[in-house]
Amino acid sequence: MNFDPEMLGLLGGVVCLLVVATIVSRVLLKTRGPSPTLENLSSRVMAWWGMIAIFLLSLALGRTGVFLFYTGLSFLALREFVTLTPTPRGDHRTLAWIFFFVLPLHYLFAWAPWYGMFLIFIPVYAFVLIPVRSALAGDTARFLERTAKLQWGVLVCVYFASYIPMMLYLPIPGYEGQNAKLLFFFVMVTQLSDVLQYVAGKLWGRTPVAPSVSPGKTVEGLVIGGLSAAACGAALWWATPFPLPVAGLMALMLVLTGFLGGLVMSAVKRSLGAKDWGAGIPGHGGVLDRLDSLLFSAPLFFHVTGFYFATNMYAAYAQPAWFGRLLRPWQFFGF
Repeated sequence: MNFDPEMLGLLGGVVCLLVVATIVSRVLLKTRGPSPTLENLSSRVMAWWGMIAIFLLSLALGRTGVFLFYTGLSFLALREFVTLTPTPRGDHRTLAWIFFFVLPLHYLFAWAPWYGMFLIFIPVYAFVLIPVRSALAGDTARFLERTAKLQWGVLVCVYFASYIPMMLYLPIPGYEGQNAKLLFFFVMVTQLSDVLQYVAGKLWGRTPVAPSVSPGKTVEGLVIGGLSAAACGAALWWATPFPLPVAGLMALMLVLTGFLGGLVMSAVKRSLGAKDWGAGIPGHGGVLDRLDSLLFSAPLFFHVTGFYFATNMYAAYAQPAWFGRLLRPWQFFGF
């Protein structure tokens, strides 16, 4: 993927932010002494270095690298989800179909790209396959509950997540070849909103939004951190296909949808009796803890952007010819 001067400037800005955050966290730890909040902040900053490095590597590898990156993230996120929602032996073969057939095939449709199949493969075909395969196992105990959990996990961890790399394919007039900056804008604003809400909540938070769901999410954190992230998004309008006012509104939408997505996933965790989805990322919990706000924002941002520019994804990305030949092998023999 080509990195134009604007993209390099954006990436350089992120590195500078991380350098400043690293220095500030180290200075605070040294001057104020160890505390759970400062140690958590330091762990989060160090983890961000690793996450940013992996994200940049995927961008450097082009579209295929980005799709492989998010395929792996979906796999890890779905594994965390399934780990917290134990399934009986009767669903194990269903899980095998989900992990090794549904997930990779959906991302193959996305990468191809075959937009029509990308849209319907999971909500239609996979949602039919999952209960049928579980029913064939013969275990009827809590069948509806088990099936709903699996379908929810696939919808959120695979389908919603796949909208993130699909942003690279949005056909935006006058913005051809620059979609990596749109993807950067989406990830940057959403994740920056999480960070700023966390910091503002720790410093000034007094009023929990939903104390029984997520005690750490406060009105003050949402307002101060969210508006700050939206302002940063508006300031990045020059890297997006949006004019300044629209970039600000889109950033505000990402703040709100990211916050609500995190709140929903927190509610799911609490219902399962867990604080975090995993422990793979120091200071952040698991992969799904880091992705939760992105997952709910991605489909909305993708489609709202498409509506704004009146894109025709169906026409731009119809069934690829090579896919058609695979689906109709008899044509090789002249039938």
